[in-house]
Amino acid sequence: MSIIKIETAFNIELEFEIAAFHKRLSAYIIDFIILLIYLAGMKYLFYEVLQMRQNRNIGLDILIISLPMLLYSLVAEVTMNGQTIGKKLMAIRVISLDGGEPALGQYILRWITKFFEWPFLFGYVFLPDYSAVFIYAFMTGILGIGVVIIITVSTNSQRLGDLAAGTVVVNTKSDMGIHDTVFIDVAPENYAVMFPQVMRLNDNDINTIKTVLTQGKKRRNNDMMVRVQIKVKEVLNIESSLEPAPFLEKLLEDYNYLATREGGR
Repeated sequence: MSIIKIETAFNIELEFEIAAFHKRLSAYIIDFIILLIYLAGMKYLFYEVLQMRQNRNIGLDILIISLPMLLYSLVAEVTMNGQTIGKKLMAIRVISLDGGEPALGQYILRWITKFFEWPFLFGYVFLPDYSAVFIYAFMTGILGIGVVIIITVSTNSQRLGDLAAGTVVVNTKSDMGIHDTVFIDVAPENYAVMFPQVMRLNDNDINTIKTVLTQGKKRRNNDMMVRVQIKVKEVLNIESSLEPAPFLEKLLEDYNYLATREGGR
C-alpha cells in the first residue's frame, strides 16, 4: 500500500492511500466500455434505424457522438467530485496535491492530456461500419501503453495529466456523497451562526478543514485537529471554548449555511 503525504495550507500533513494500478486500469476499462456502448448504440441508431448511411454527415457524427465522448471524463470528474462512473465503482478519486478538490483548471489540464484517446474518439467517423469501433479501440489501447509506463515510473503513480495538473488518484473508502464534500446538512430553521468570519476562508481552506476533521476522527488524531483549530482561530481572530472537533464541525456548518443563503439570493 503506497501512501502520499500532502502538506496543507495549515501546515498539517494529510495521508492518502494512492490508488493501486489495477484499480485505475479497471476504472478506465469500465469507462471505455461505457463509451464503446454509446458509440455502437449511436452508430446503430444513425445507420440502421434512421438509415442515414447514404446521406452520412461527418459533422453531425462529431457533434452528436464524438463531442459527448470527448467531454465525458471532464464533465464526470467536475460534477462527481473527482470521479467518473468507473472511478466511483472502483472507489477511487482525483484530488489536488494540496489535499482538496482540484480546481476546474486542474481538471482541464488532466483532460487535455488524454491525446491517446483521440484516434478512438474521432477516427471512426471516416469508416461508417462497425469495424471502425474495434480498429480505433485497438489503436487507443496501443497508444495507452505510454500512459501505463509513465504511471509505473512516476513517484506517486501519476500519469502525464496528473503531473501537469498537480493531482493524484487516491483510494476512497466510501461512495462519494454529501458527507465527502464541504457541505454538511444544516436545518435552516432557527439556525444560529456562531462564526460568520468563516466566509473569509477560501474553498481550499474549507476542503482542508473537512479532510482534517474526517481523518482526525477516523484515526483518533486529536492533535491534528487542535493544530488546525489554533491556526483558524489565529487567522480569523476567533475566541471559542469549543473542543477541536465540535469547533471544526461548527465552522463547516456555518460555512454551509452562509454559502447556501448567499447562493440563493
